[in-house]
Amino acid sequence: MKLEDVIRSKGNSVVTISPQASVIELVTLMADNNIGAVVVSNDGHHIEGIVSERDIVRGLATRGQDVVNVDVATLMTPDVVVANPSDNIEETAHTMTAKRVRHIPLVIDGELRGWSRSATS
Repeated sequence: MKLEDVIRSKGNSVVTISPQASVIELVTLMADNNIGAVVVSNDGHHIEGIVSERDIVRGLATRGQDVVNVDVATLMTPDVVVANPSDNIEETAHTMTAKRVRHIPLVIDGELRGWSRSATS
């Protein structure tokens, strides 16, 4: 089975946030959408990074309560592991385990097309 098969059944909507957005905006967006990670993008099509609950926790550990005063770009992971919708689900699951990531944006020709996440997310 391919990732595109899953996208067909669940949809390909992806929540994004600007790198200049505040951490308060980020956590509000995550809470409102009941999600654990957000793709960081200036235009909603090209990936600048990804930011997850883990990034926020690390920010709290290093910056304390001042983490709410930084922008998303400060917390995000800029090197994003991505997949293609035609990729095999089992291979993608292996990549997620090997790279220790729980969320993988799906891209076609460098543009955001969907979202894959582990079963534990």
